[in-house]
Amino acid sequence: MRWLMPVAASAVVALMAVFVAFNQSADNRLTEEVVSSHIRSRMAEHLTDVASSDQHTVKPWFAARVDFAPPVTDLKEQGFPLAGGRLDYLQNRVVAAEVYKRNDHVINLFVWPASGNRITMKKLSVAKGYNVISWQNSGMNYCAVSELNSVELRQFADLLK
Repeated sequence: MRWLMPVAASAVVALMAVFVAFNQSADNRLTEEVVSSHIRSRMAEHLTDVASSDQHTVKPWFAARVDFAPPVTDLKEQGFPLAGGRLDYLQNRVVAAEVYKRNDHVINLFVWPASGNRITMKKLSVAKGYNVISWQNSGMNYCAVSELNSVELRQFADLLK
């Protein structure tokens, strides 16, 4: 019987380690997915399906093509003008990809409902030389990726939170 307690404790620790590793792995996969989508959008000259700086053009365009209503915000006055949007595919579902600019830099903002596909990343990460920041707000997942420096990408994300 004395051996039962240490064995049970070891089993609990092992299960917790697997859970943590799985969550970190899921975060890493999401980061890799958004960076790959960002790179593809730049390589294939497929940055936007609807090119417009008018949120009242981009938002209805998404509404006609996805099963959720992604918020589209005009951040031109803050130095992040809207360039348009496109459809993309992350975590086994169609997502909205809103495209913003900052000087010569492109920011892809991926948006999809949080229900069922929640993200756990809340901090800035770097993958393949690109900065990625993810968060949740008002029932939506957000993931912004850009070669823009981390300070300005955080500023962009803070404007949307």
